[in-house]
Amino acid sequence: MYGILRNLVVQILTWEAQLALKRYQPKIIAVTGSAGKTTTKDAIFCVLSDGRFVRKSEKSYNSELGVPLTILGLESGWGSPWRWFINILKGAYVVGSGEKYPDWLVLEVGADRPGDIRKIARWLRPDIAVITSIPDVPVHVEFFQSPNALAREKKRLAEHLKHDGILVINGDDVYTKEIMKEHASQAVSFGFEGQNAFVATDAGIQYEDKKPVGMHFYSHHSGSETEVTLLGALGRPRVYAAIAALAVAEAAGVSQESAADALRTWAPPPGRMRIIPGIKGSLIIDDTYNSSPAAAASALETLKEIKGYKKKIAALGDMLELGRFSKEAHIEIGRHVAKSANMLVTVGLRARAIAETALDNGIAETNVRQYEQGESQRAGKELEPDLDAQTLVLVKGSQSMRMEKVVEEIMADPTHAPELLVRQDADWKVR
Repeated sequence: MYGILRNLVVQILTWEAQLALKRYQPKIIAVTGSAGKTTTKDAIFCVLSDGRFVRKSEKSYNSELGVPLTILGLESGWGSPWRWFINILKGAYVVGSGEKYPDWLVLEVGADRPGDIRKIARWLRPDIAVITSIPDVPVHVEFFQSPNALAREKKRLAEHLKHDGILVINGDDVYTKEIMKEHASQAVSFGFEGQNAFVATDAGIQYEDKKPVGMHFYSHHSGSETEVTLLGALGRPRVYAAIAALAVAEAAGVSQESAADALRTWAPPPGRMRIIPGIKGSLIIDDTYNSSPAAAASALETLKEIKGYKKKIAALGDMLELGRFSKEAHIEIGRHVAKSANMLVTVGLRARAIAETALDNGIAETNVRQYEQGESQRAGKELEPDLDAQTLVLVKGSQSMRMEKVVEEIMADPTHAPELLVRQDADWKVR
């Protein structure tokens, strides 16, 4: 019965969303990929918002239900049939009222299973499609035969571009390069490699008073150079998101200088390599939104690069939805840990492979702690005595591991958790 009702709600809201698009004719930017979708979406929203009426997908509303909700400006009804009924009435009002509607929509489009993107893309028909990256072992690969199969699903967004649409695509990624070849006439590439239309160079960590505060790089396009500073979060993925946003800005008629100025004010989304003060003067890198092998490896590389800390702790939860790739992926992350941290905390059954491999690669047994799923809060509490002003802590794990509870236990001011951390609304708090 639940499945029937859900499908009915999806059908009605999708129909209302299609009517809204037909009536208001907004420009549509659709973002997909297996890593960096939400961060890229937020960066694009930032560079377009000055002087424009822009709406973006909230949180990760990127499904066949989430996309229509964003188009209609509605919130999830969660498990309440009454709230979904109200949403349907509100959707009808949006379509019929003629109210002021956004000029631009920045929509995140995800794929958990084959066919997910095709269902959305065939009626969405974006003006600009953005494809971020597809790592060798991407998140959500569990229901696909291979990363290539997942890449083919992501490609559906490019296939359903409007005839004069623009494809903004990561030119460094092996899978997205293949997509770019098939859509060369519409493609604008971004990345670190020199052949891209938008190239990021000299990317590095920005420091103030010997503490990391963000990232810095130079963007090169058509012979011009633009300096970009990103505050509040760390890591190479944040630079990728910013350079993608600069490419979209060019396509949307926003100057590179204005886009760079906007990116300096871009607040990092919760749980994505966000810099948070910890207790006893420690510093936390909060990357607890989700996890995948590529993202975890990148976060650990950033942990390794940061200067000025004697103790570096990696607190890592299970990486989920990896299917047959799971065991080897966790083993590989264990190898990265041994090169990046001198203390390890794991949460979950799968993460035991991280601990075992880190031990095999040189981390001292006394510096490794392991917890079961559901013990993330305990892990954070028991970490407190190990923290001081010379300690840097990276916290990361898949959503279900609830690693944000580790951050909440060790952050300097937990009263700021509602605005700084992921999964702080009432529905998540009771899970």
